[in-house]
Amino acid sequence: MKYIRRAEDRGVANFGWLQSKHTFSFGSYYDPKHMGISVLRVINDDMVLAGKGFEEHGHRDMEIISYVIEGVLKHEDSSGNNYLVPAGEIQRMSAGRGVMHSEFNASQTDKVKFLQIWIEPNVKGIKPSYQQKQIHQQGAFTKLVTPNGEDSTLSINQNASISRLVLAAGETFQLQTEARIGYLHLIKGEISADGQVFKQGDAFSIDPEQETLITANTNIEALWFDLPR
Repeated sequence: MKYIRRAEDRGVANFGWLQSKHTFSFGSYYDPKHMGISVLRVINDDMVLAGKGFEEHGHRDMEIISYVIEGVLKHEDSSGNNYLVPAGEIQRMSAGRGVMHSEFNASQTDKVKFLQIWIEPNVKGIKPSYQQKQIHQQGAFTKLVTPNGEDSTLSINQNASISRLVLAAGETFQLQTEARIGYLHLIKGEISADGQVFKQGDAFSIDPEQETLITANTNIEALWFDLPR
């Protein structure tokens, strides 16, 4: 466990309507020690006030995943997609050769909280595409995003996957990387691993050929990134 990212050390952006915490360098926040892990380039922990949001803006050659934790996110893009993404659902937009889109809080009364995740693709200049699903938890470990969309997951243009880990207090789980790089981002709760305690918003990576046993100190929800070395 060489790389540990504590929640309180993340970059912070506060625009009033938007409060964002940046795991990796993003926008006006820059730190050469935190530029991403493998092809994982962005994890922004965003909270948007009621009725507010990101006006239309452009992206290209990036896999952009939104994981809604609380509230409802409204998505529109230049490919004709116009959807609501409620808590519990996950969305993937492949920007490809270029797409314009906007993201707004769909509610006029409640905030929306979501993780915005960017993964660098392994192919560029492709036609933009969009997917959105609710994927129910099956046991402790459930795949959400995979390279080929296997087992009814969302697909991604990269040799990477994202899974959701859910444990009850007292349960344990063995994280394994084999010949890959692993990265765990804790969304809710508290865990212990390698003699250290990790809380909401904390994260750490695991090098190839390593295993790490985690213990849930409370009920937890986390995202596990399986990444190329």
